[in-house]
Amino acid sequence: MKVIAVVGMTGSGKSEVARMFNENGFAMVRFGDVTDEELKKQGLELTEENERPVREAFRKKHGMTAYAILNLPRIDAALKTSDVVVDGLYSWEEYTHLKEYYGDSMVIVAVYSSPKIRYTRLGSRKVRPLTAEEAESRDHAEIENMNKGGPIVMADYTVINDYSYDDLKKQVEEIIRGLK
Repeated sequence: MKVIAVVGMTGSGKSEVARMFNENGFAMVRFGDVTDEELKKQGLELTEENERPVREAFRKKHGMTAYAILNLPRIDAALKTSDVVVDGLYSWEEYTHLKEYYGDSMVIVAVYSSPKIRYTRLGSRKVRPLTAEEAESRDHAEIENMNKGGPIVMADYTVINDYSYDDLKKQVEEIIRGLK
């Protein structure tokens, strides 16, 4: 069984790529569900303003491997029946934790999209929209505080999501074929 971790900056299309894997038979584990569940538990709205402190609190409590640790039982449970795609692995520490745990069964797929395109997408999305300033601030926080660059650089595959949906889909389908 394989664990495919989809990495990239906010708005790059990680969730779309993970959905494509899911449509091809991979069970999906979204790391951000842990944040969403905590916000609901606290009665808070799903906004960047509320999400960031929750993400940072998890990492303060559990270290930079927080999301890997919190989601490991969900990944292992899903692996009992199928390959798994993970949406939202962020930090270098999460990457190394999961890579040590899953070894060669773990494959990293990076999704790249230029900041200009990502910021436009983020401003128009229906759930958790961000202004260009909020998106840039989040980029800086993720790179500087959450060590997000390392897993992107260590990707086994990189897809470029600056063009059409069909182009993105072709790239992902090629990766899926290569994994079989």
